[in-house]
Amino acid sequence: MVWPASRLTQPPPVVLSSGYCLRTYRPGDEARFFEVMALAGWSGWDETKLKPWLYRIVPQGWFMVVTAADDLIVATAMATHDHTWRRPFSGEVGWVAGDPAHKGRGLGTAVVAAVTGRFIEIGYPSIHLFTEHYRLAALNIYLRLGYLPLLYRPEMFDLWQDVCAALKRPFTPQRWPTAPA
Repeated sequence: MVWPASRLTQPPPVVLSSGYCLRTYRPGDEARFFEVMALAGWSGWDETKLKPWLYRIVPQGWFMVVTAADDLIVATAMATHDHTWRRPFSGEVGWVAGDPAHKGRGLGTAVVAAVTGRFIEIGYPSIHLFTEHYRLAALNIYLRLGYLPLLYRPEMFDLWQDVCAALKRPFTPQRWPTAPA
């Protein structure tokens, strides 16, 4: 999915439910981050798996939603630099996860909006994310914020028609000339 070029000056608002705060990574957050990743279904996170991602996170680009009462991390997302020879200055919204005990409070939306806003703030001309078509809750967040599906193969039209029908959202296809590299 891609953030539309026409919106590169319009970051989505970060809205938090009462009782939560947004902050960036602090040393020592790793243990709880690993727990949140596991709770969200991304098992196997440890220092070794995290290390290559640390080199890609843009400055002040690892966001955490925490409980206001005790600073417990309950949602997270990373703003990672994702260069290729085609797009040497591209940002990827990465590793969005939330503690299911805090589901339904807009926390995933908040961290994705924060990451998107950070890329816009520092001037990234291309912002994208990768996800699977069956992650409907995540897709709903991305679509609601303004991300668009990257429809670069004919079979993606049928897939996205099904996704939009499942989410009860209108299907408004757009084509891009090339796939992300």
